[in-house]
Amino acid sequence: MGASSATGPTPNRGLEAAGMQKLGLIVKQLTELLPLLGAGSEPGQAVLKTLSSLSKFVQPGSVTPAAERNITEQQMIQQVQNAAMLQQMKQASMQQGAGGAPGGPPMGARAA
Repeated sequence: MGASSATGPTPNRGLEAAGMQKLGLIVKQLTELLPLLGAGSEPGQAVLKTLSSLSKFVQPGSVTPAAERNITEQQMIQQVQNAAMLQQMKQASMQQGAGGAPGGPPMGARAA
């Protein structure tokens, strides 16, 4: 006789909607990519197969220009944050490399 909640877990509809918007944007981008690759090429055939699998989940016109702009802005913000974090990690790594191991003598110091 274990304790259980009265209701089961429910999906987060907001996250689901955001995911569907991103999926719609990806389908749109794959559609735009297809003429560049050519439907007869091996990559083009893979794109066609992917489009046929994903298109059943995305209604035509479901990605509005505003949603597209929002997704693009979110991606740009994430890239800026990632770049700043990477820069901080590089600086920390360089400082550790220049100073040697923490608590130890600086690199280049000679024992007498």
